Amino acid sequence: MPHRDPSPAPGAVFVARGLTKTYRMGEIEVHALRGVDLEIHQGEFVVLLGPSGSGKSTLLNILGGLDTPTSGTAVWRDHDLTAAGEMELTRYRREHVGFVFQFYNLIPSLTARENVALVTEMAENPMRPDEALALVGLGDRLDHYPSQLSGGEQQRVAIARAVAKRPDVLLCDEPTGALDYPTGKLVLEVIARINRELGTTAVVITHNAPIAKIADRVMQLADGRIASVQANAAKLTPEEISW
Repeated sequence: MPHRDPSPAPGAVFVARGLTKTYRMGEIEVHALRGVDLEIHQGEFVVLLGPSGSGKSTLLNILGGLDTPTSGTAVWRDHDLTAAGEMELTRYRREHVGFVFQFYNLIPSLTARENVALVTEMAENPMRPDEALALVGLGDRLDHYPSQLSGGEQQRVAIARAVAKRPDVLLCDEPTGALDYPTGKLVLEVIARINRELGTTAVVITHNAPIAKIADRVMQLADGRIASVQANAAKLTPEEISW
């Protein structure tokens, strides 16, 4: 196999070369990734599209420093994530990455403001919690507890929590998966706004093909490989898509 240079191309914040990930379940080996190469650029909005089991979450978790590959390299700027130890990965996640998952993972006994403040207390140059919540349209819900918020509002609190530390990268794993159609569109509008107004690089996992139309580029995954990469010549806004 030829040597792959993992050094970033101009403008690339993520460069992955030959990523594989194999899980062992008893005597069975599950190949989640089978040699993934990709580059993601500063300020880009990328959608990872594919069915369940195609490797999307595994790839996102490696880019976010939550998991390590079996082989291959993943580089964020000048950080080799595949050579990093656990302390270095923890620092990388804390300083550079905001995560949004399908389920909101809010602390029920804390208000919206307090849930966001948990992150801002650890960040170097954070937004104020009320500023982050205003950014996602919840400036009037600061003192509400999760049980007093709808699913879409809870997901927007989770996004506010992720962006309050001003991350370089926002990684979203099926952020609309637990939401109804109008609420899902509202959450996508928030993510697109953060990407546009703050210049935050955004990577969004979905199995929902119409959502891919709001991205700069779409990476289609199948069976642990990137089957295609397509740039959207005419990127749509979340308001313009339907599914």
